[in-house]
Amino acid sequence: MDYLSNLPADVLARAARIRLAAFDVDGTLTDGRLWYSESGHETKVFHVHDGLGLKRLQAHGVQVAIVSARISHPVALRAEELNIAHVYQGQSDKRECLRQILEALELAPEEAAFVGDDLPDLPAMQLAGLAVAVANAHPWVAERAHYRTRLGGGLGAVREVCDLILHAQGKSAAEQEHWR
Repeated sequence: MDYLSNLPADVLARAARIRLAAFDVDGTLTDGRLWYSESGHETKVFHVHDGLGLKRLQAHGVQVAIVSARISHPVALRAEELNIAHVYQGQSDKRECLRQILEALELAPEEAAFVGDDLPDLPAMQLAGLAVAVANAHPWVAERAHYRTRLGGGLGAVREVCDLILHAQGKSAAEQEHWR
């Protein structure tokens, strides 16, 4: 996997400790565009690669959380489909939300990753042991991240993070073997 080679040692060390991976939605799990039908219903597009990555993280014992400032029915549906138990929508303070999740799971901040794309994600990213910005993140977010994905939000960036964590934890070979 070329995109997992030549990763900085500090990023690998941080990713090796992750027990909780938390993700923003708009701009991270999606491409950031908001779609509304003629009747006013919101729709979202999620990348299938991201979904499998999230499922594989969970299969390897890494908890997954969704933390979004907005409330969206499509997000709830996608989270249910992926068996994500930790779904927090309508969160204006993502840092406090992440802190509460960590407390409930009895985890330290160093054991959490937070993946985001815009300014509301920064406080949670600064709390997390591994802060990741997607490729198309706002520049102020990208410059404060420990790692920036090659792919954009909604275009496989989440899968890249999932693969990074599994790679850093020495689970890539087992994951590849699973699919033979």
